[in-house]
Amino acid sequence: MPFPCPRFIRRLVWPCLLIALLLVPNRAPVEAATVGSTASPVGPWKTVDDATGKVKAIVVIREQDGKFYGTVERLFDPPVPHPVCRACKDGMKDRPIVGLEVLWGFRQDGNQWSGGQALDPENGKVYRASLALEDGGEKLKVRGYIGIPLFGRTQHWLRAQ
Repeated sequence: MPFPCPRFIRRLVWPCLLIALLLVPNRAPVEAATVGSTASPVGPWKTVDDATGKVKAIVVIREQDGKFYGTVERLFDPPVPHPVCRACKDGMKDRPIVGLEVLWGFRQDGNQWSGGQALDPENGKVYRASLALEDGGEKLKVRGYIGIPLFGRTQHWLRAQ
């Protein structure tokens, strides 16, 4: 038999508990970022197309002077041979996508990397972004946004071997 409790208390308490559980961030123990380990985003990552679920590119993330950067190393099935970033602005305009820096300026912030920016070569837009490892370092959550993280889009990249 369930705990005897007035119905109005059950109606009040359970929604509050549910909201509290959803709002409290999942705090995993912070691991040190070491190059090439699963506790760091350093290394090659497969980017996955949101619509098709197919691998689009390999982006290699490196650490330099305490900041993290990502460069496109390889494209899979590009729409044209040797594509360039036509929609990009300033110094990135018409540069080949292979070799293009698409992530820059990320600093470790606990168990994630924030303060950086991400370039979407398809539309040429630059977004503020954050990175977080998931599934024991086998997935990278890339969250790009304008203004605040609430208004943005998340991609999941897979660690390449």
